[in-house]
Amino acid sequence: MLRTTLVAICLAFVPVISASASALASGSIPASVDAYVERYRAATGLPGVEVAITKGGKVIHANGYGKTATGERVTADTPMAMASVSKSFTALAVMQLVEKGKVALDQPVCRYLPEFTMADPRAAKITLRQLLNQTSGMADSAFHEKSLPQPGTLEGAVARLKTAKLATPPGTAFSYHNTNYQVAARLVEVVSGEPFAAYLHAHVFTPLGMGNSKTVDTDRDLPGSARGHLVLLGRAVAVPEPAGFGNGSGGVLSTANDMARWLIAQNNGILSRESIKEMRTPSEQNQEYALGWMIGTTERGTPVIEHDGDLFTSTAAQLLMPEPGYGVAVMANTGTAYGDADALMDGIVAMIEGGAPQIPSSPPYLVTDILFTLLTLATAGLAVRGVARSRRWAATSGAWRRWRLLPYLGPLALCIMIVPVMRVLLRGGDIRWIQVVYLYPTFMVWLVTASAAGLTVVTARLWGTARLRRQ
Repeated sequence: MLRTTLVAICLAFVPVISASASALASGSIPASVDAYVERYRAATGLPGVEVAITKGGKVIHANGYGKTATGERVTADTPMAMASVSKSFTALAVMQLVEKGKVALDQPVCRYLPEFTMADPRAAKITLRQLLNQTSGMADSAFHEKSLPQPGTLEGAVARLKTAKLATPPGTAFSYHNTNYQVAARLVEVVSGEPFAAYLHAHVFTPLGMGNSKTVDTDRDLPGSARGHLVLLGRAVAVPEPAGFGNGSGGVLSTANDMARWLIAQNNGILSRESIKEMRTPSEQNQEYALGWMIGTTERGTPVIEHDGDLFTSTAAQLLMPEPGYGVAVMANTGTAYGDADALMDGIVAMIEGGAPQIPSSPPYLVTDILFTLLTLATAGLAVRGVARSRRWAATSGAWRRWRLLPYLGPLALCIMIVPVMRVLLRGGDIRWIQVVYLYPTFMVWLVTASAAGLTVVTARLWGTARLRRQ
């Protein structure tokens, strides 16, 4: 897409900040990371971010930078949205039940959750493992989870599946679909007899000392510290997250200090070795996705276990490097269009491996935003000119010329069809109109302006023609 292409061009000209591996090993990593994060924020306009770095059983660094959407200072104890990083927590909750013998990964979900039914008989064969490794057969292409009315509870998230169908037979294809994890979280509720938020509090957050962490249901439950921004013309603008349900799939709120404890616990007895191995074993359908974790490597080839998360106004990322023993978590209060959490994560990993992180030379998409802003102003000006000259146009045009008005309605047609178009571009991924606005704000401002301008010009010219006929 346009923004992705622009980023690739910009990154070819970005400066770097050096940090040697010996400096990190000697204990100067806090100062090095602080300098890197502050330079990154200055270059991009990122309002607020938290970072946690661990090694083995020790916290190397945990800090907060900048401001929240409500203007408060971000600290290492400021709750921020973890988005889809939450899937790792849901998978852990399920594995705890597996270890207690209450559920089995390869048994049908409906055995433990009778309320889980779909308008597709194949759904009865979906196993708990298939929910967690995203091979259940549920997919955005068959069930528009984002654009349908949003539930308010996990029970409601499962209930709305009664009329849904599968995209593929269970266990045959990978499809990243948030509903998988909402069903898994509801299963935890039913099997444990505790609300999912209470279960995580009692069995995950409290035992790990994550006193500032919790999970929420919807965007309405996000506290001010967890709300985020769009970046327009290089300036961050605080905006509410589009309405959506996220518990189980993206509802966890946490802090740098809490995430440091979480990262340490991944290799420190949170589960048995067998369960940890199970969680890090990918499916045959996708060798890069396991149970709530992704399997990959760094640019230098170091194996990593990771998972990122994207809301439309904030992002998060977590990563484990099993061989050197490092763990990293980043939370940023700008949305998925900017990818700040992932970018900062990449920079910190580069520093850990003795490389030099990249610093963008300007705020993301600044040139694109300027171009579309100018295009919007030009479009409005041309519309005024077109309306002013509509009487003259009507006086000099024949019937054949009126067909030439059709292209003026092109932007309106695109504006109406933008959701289906985006679904094609996203290869079946679901999205709502307002979410497209959050992804491409200045483009959508231009498109709406062009739609209104084209419709106004066409109306004015046809009205002028009708008046001349009456005269």
